[in-house]
Amino acid sequence: MKVVVQRVLKSSVKVDNKIVGKSGYGYMLLVSFTNGDNEKIIDYMINKILNLRIMDDENKVMNKSILDINGSILSISQFTLYGDAKKGNRPSYQKALNGEEAKKLYDLFNFKLSQSVKVETGIFGADMEVSLVNDGPITIILEKEVEK
Repeated sequence: MKVVVQRVLKSSVKVDNKIVGKSGYGYMLLVSFTNGDNEKIIDYMINKILNLRIMDDENKVMNKSILDINGSILSISQFTLYGDAKKGNRPSYQKALNGEEAKKLYDLFNFKLSQSVKVETGIFGADMEVSLVNDGPITIILEKEVEK
């Protein structure tokens, strides 16, 4: 599982010219799954996301979590995080989990995440227009591989 965490002042996602999800001060997440991803990995990633200390404290030091500042999250599914362009110029997406299984994990991820923080989403598999104002800019890439 891969998640790109971007600290944002605000973010939104449109489908068919209509805003379907948005966040205020907090995170915009780009979320992708691969073969073998499971609920244990989702739980690990949620814990990591919720406890990342990348929000500013009163001294402008990244010392607070999204929970500390009562922030919100916009979660966007993005299978292209598993794009591999090592060979040629057209990326291969063989490492991305198939859509049906990925949607189940994505829905579970968002449901569990929403137990702790306000979460809005895009529409899985839709052609989306994503807008954000990155704060910092702060961007963290998290990855958790299946334990063998």
